Amino acid sequence: MRVLFVPSAAKSHVHAQVPLAWALRAAGHDVVVAGQPGIVDEVQRVGLSVFSFGEPLDLEPAEPARNSEHPDDTAGSEEVQGGTWLDVLDIGEVRPQRLTARYAQAVLSAWTSVVLQNMVPEQAVDDLVEFACGWGPDLVVWDAMTFAGGVAGVVSGAAHARLLFGLDLVGGLRGVLLGGGGVVDDPLEEWLGWTLGRFGCGFSEEVVVGQWTVDPVPGSLRLPVGGVSVPVRYVPFNGASVVPGWLRGGGVGGGGRRRVCVSLGVSHREVLGGDRVRVGELLEGLGGLDVEVVATLDASQVGGVRVPENVRLVDFVPLDVLLPSCSAVVHHGGAGTFQTALWHGVPQVIVPDMRWDTAAKADRLVGCGAGLRVDDVDGLSAVGLRGLVERVLDEPVFAQRAAGLRREMMAMPSPAAVVRVLERLTEQHRRR
Repeated sequence: MRVLFVPSAAKSHVHAQVPLAWALRAAGHDVVVAGQPGIVDEVQRVGLSVFSFGEPLDLEPAEPARNSEHPDDTAGSEEVQGGTWLDVLDIGEVRPQRLTARYAQAVLSAWTSVVLQNMVPEQAVDDLVEFACGWGPDLVVWDAMTFAGGVAGVVSGAAHARLLFGLDLVGGLRGVLLGGGGVVDDPLEEWLGWTLGRFGCGFSEEVVVGQWTVDPVPGSLRLPVGGVSVPVRYVPFNGASVVPGWLRGGGVGGGGRRRVCVSLGVSHREVLGGDRVRVGELLEGLGGLDVEVVATLDASQVGGVRVPENVRLVDFVPLDVLLPSCSAVVHHGGAGTFQTALWHGVPQVIVPDMRWDTAAKADRLVGCGAGLRVDDVDGLSAVGLRGLVERVLDEPVFAQRAAGLRREMMAMPSPAAVVRVLERLTEQHRRR
């Protein structure tokens, strides 16, 4: 087969696709990654062929939310009144009592115009479709935030599938919206239908959720979303890197103390431009513990912040190498950190930055007993954080539950084992 991968324009999203891409390559299939300019070098570094399309990613909103300065006006519902649209219209909202059809409509309306359309603008879609039609993939595997991949699959006649990097928020919202009755405005259908129409194709729900979904999230943490799902074991990959000398011995931290990792995510500082989490309170809270802290923070994140003596600052270290020596990890809820901690069975304390699914993942982790979360991120205090970290370090149940999630993850089929499934589904769905 010829397989085209389409990740979002962030290194971590490239890394999330690498294990499956290489599994297909090792099985004898031709693999090409289509990426926007910001990730082309990273794709080359991981040893895959890349087609560069479009312009560098610019997440500055091209317009206010659809047809209105405030998307809650579009929804016309009391359920979404008050506050800014990002505060009120949380795409990571999964509570049934909150998640009504009107709420789903308002969220999708705001996110479509302010974020999703800008992930791959019109000209970039044209570039990607032109390449797909010329190269002729049998299968397109696309990032859950990069709908242009689904468009390219439809127009080129290829089978196409989403590869999730976290919880299936879009699938959940679509189920609520389409099953709610009485809601006629479908922002994703309007946008993607218009886009497909430019190529002489019609809209179907498959261009939103894929003909099937490849899901790396363990079953006990997933959202209850319908459709064809292909589970795959998450395999940590942090890109090409050198293991630092202080880490080569593994084991416990300096002086025999337990080690705690702190990570706020590379993509967030490189693509989204900053942290919502207050680094000063974070480090102060950990500074009062008898542990070695390894904080993957750069100079821009710690400027003017007092760094306690038990904190080792490193700009980058591969989490897959660091976390086996850690007794806990404190992080923002990013997909790579979250999944890598699950892989290694490390208890987590999540300070969700409230982007995408970070809060929802934190809640589901707490529900499984494998970690804790900070409820009031803006009101984060050193004392409050210290108490949470002390609990996951000192109460054995957290390590036990984290080990249980690791066993569940290890029981999922590997990327290599999933290749045969993808071959069969591709044969069923492709039109070329």
